[in-house]
Amino acid sequence: MLYCEPIFNKFNMIRTNHLSLFYFLAIGLLFTSCNNSRDYTNVSRATGFDITGRKGGPDFRHKDVQEAPGPGLVAIQGGTFTMGQVREDVMHDWNNTPTQQHVQSFYMDETEVTNNMYLQYLHFLKTTYPPENENYSNIYKGALPDTLVWRNPLGFNESMVHNYLRYPSFSQYPVVGVNWIQAVEFSEWRTDQVNYGRLSEKGYTKRDAHLNISDTISAFSTQTYLNSPSLSLNGNKEILLGGKMSQNKMKRDSTSIYVTQRDGVLLPAEYRLPTEAEWEYAALGMSSIRDYNSYRGKKKYPWDGEFTRYGRDKIRGDQQANFKQGFGDYGGISGWSDDNASITAPIKSYEPNDYGLYDMAGNVAEWVADVYRPNIDEDFNDFNYYRGNVYTKNSIGADGKVEILETSDVQYYTASDGSKVATSFPGQIKQVPVNEDETYLRTQFNRSDNINFRDGDKQSSRYFGQQGEIEVEKRMYNSPQHQVKTDSIGMVREYDKSSERTTLIDNDIRVIKGGSWRDRAYWLDPAQRTFYPQDMSTDYIGFRNAMSMAGAQSKTKVKKRN
Repeated sequence: MLYCEPIFNKFNMIRTNHLSLFYFLAIGLLFTSCNNSRDYTNVSRATGFDITGRKGGPDFRHKDVQEAPGPGLVAIQGGTFTMGQVREDVMHDWNNTPTQQHVQSFYMDETEVTNNMYLQYLHFLKTTYPPENENYSNIYKGALPDTLVWRNPLGFNESMVHNYLRYPSFSQYPVVGVNWIQAVEFSEWRTDQVNYGRLSEKGYTKRDAHLNISDTISAFSTQTYLNSPSLSLNGNKEILLGGKMSQNKMKRDSTSIYVTQRDGVLLPAEYRLPTEAEWEYAALGMSSIRDYNSYRGKKKYPWDGEFTRYGRDKIRGDQQANFKQGFGDYGGISGWSDDNASITAPIKSYEPNDYGLYDMAGNVAEWVADVYRPNIDEDFNDFNYYRGNVYTKNSIGADGKVEILETSDVQYYTASDGSKVATSFPGQIKQVPVNEDETYLRTQFNRSDNINFRDGDKQSSRYFGQQGEIEVEKRMYNSPQHQVKTDSIGMVREYDKSSERTTLIDNDIRVIKGGSWRDRAYWLDPAQRTFYPQDMSTDYIGFRNAMSMAGAQSKTKVKKRN
C-alpha cells in the first residue's frame, strides 16, 4: 500500500492558499469598487439616496456649468499685489501708503461705459416709467447726466453741452456728468436686463417680451424672480412661463417651474462698481512684470516702461493715453505728437493693458465703490479690501413673504443740490438694515452700516479719552453739513456756515481712480487716488462695471513654468 498522505496534505495546502488568495483579491476588489469607483452622478455621496428627481425627490445632481459672464466683461485672475504708491511720493499726500493686498478673481468691463450704453438705460426708464405719470415724474429726470458740467465761465463749450451725450458722433465716447448714485443704479439695471435676456434666449420666458414692457407691468427684478418668482413682472404668467423650456419644466416637475440660481442660467453675480483694490489691481496689469512668484521692478503706468509714449519703432513717440500734457496743452501739437483728443476720446483709441482693459489711465477718471478715507486699514483686512459695506436684508411681511414695492413706493436719494435719483423701483424687494437677529454674537461684524468701522469711533475722534458719545461736530471727519429742503414755496437751501469744519471728507465721499483728460501724467499711476462727492458729477469722471467670479480662480488652466 502506497503512503500518499503527505502528497494529499501538500495538495490541500496549495488549494487552501489559492482559495485564500482568491478571497483576499475578491474582498480587495469589492472595497476598491465601493470606495473609489462608485458613480455618484445619480446617487448622493452623503446618503446614498437617488438625487435625479425621477422618484419624486429633488434633483441635486452636480451640474458642471461653464460660467458665462455678462456682455462686455473680461476675466481678471486674482492674486497678491502691492496696493498704493510704490514709487517716490513727490506730492507727499500720504493717502496711498503701500500695503500688500490679495484680490479674488473677478470680471471687469473691457471699456468705460459709453454714451450709447447709457442712452439705452435712459430709453428704458422713459418707456417703462413715463415721466407724465405722477408716480414716476422724477425717475427719468433723476437719471439724466448733467450736461452742464461742460460749461466754463471763461470757456466756449456749449457744443459739448448740447451734443456730447446724444449726438451720434459721440456715441462711443465714455459717458460723463454721471454721479456715483446714478452709476450704481445703472449697474443694477444692467444686471436685471442681462438676466431677463438670458431667460428669454434660453426659452424660459416669452421671447422678446422685454420689448413690450410698459408701466402696467413692473420691470424685471433678478432678486424678486429668485426669491418670489410668481410675484415678478406683476405675476404675469403669460410672460414668466411663456417659453418652451418653462413648459417642458412644468411637465417634468410641477413644483419647480421657475429657473433657480443652481440652474446656471442667470448671471453668477451682479454688475457693480469695482472696489478700489480691484480697480487698481486690474489697471496695473502685472502679468508682464511677473517673474515666477515675484515682481520685477515697480510699475508706474498700466503699460510697461517709464514713459507715456510708445517706444516701438512703428509708433515711436505716440502717446499711450489721453491726458493733459501741460498747461494749455490737452492734446499736443497738431499732427505727429497729437494724442487725437482735446477732451475725451472714443473707447479703444489706445492699446489695452495686459488684462485686455482699455483706458485704465487717462480719458476719464472712474468712480469706484469705496467710501474715501485718507488711509487704508490693512491691519484689519488684507483680503478683498473695501470700505463701504452697508448690510441689508429682504423685508418680510406679516404673511411671511417678501414685500414687493408698489407703484407708489419709489424711493429716492436726495442730492445736496436738491435733485433726486431713484434708488428703488416697483417690482423690487424692499430692503431693510440687518438687525440683532443677524449680528448677535457674531465675531466678524456687529452692525448694519460699516462705513465708519474702526474710523469715526472714540479712538479716531479729535477728543480721544472723553467719556460718552462724541458729538458729530467733533468727529475727525466733520465736513460741512449743508441741507436742502422742499416746502410749499419750493426748494430751500441752507448752507453750513460753521468755521470749525476741518475737512471735506464724510461718508458721502467716494474714491475716483485713473486720471483723466484734464489730469497731468502724475495721476495716470494706478496707485493715485482722490475723491469726489457721490452726488456730484463732472466732465472728467465716468465709470465701468465689475462682476465677482464664481467657482475656480482661473477659467483657463494655468501652465507652470519650468
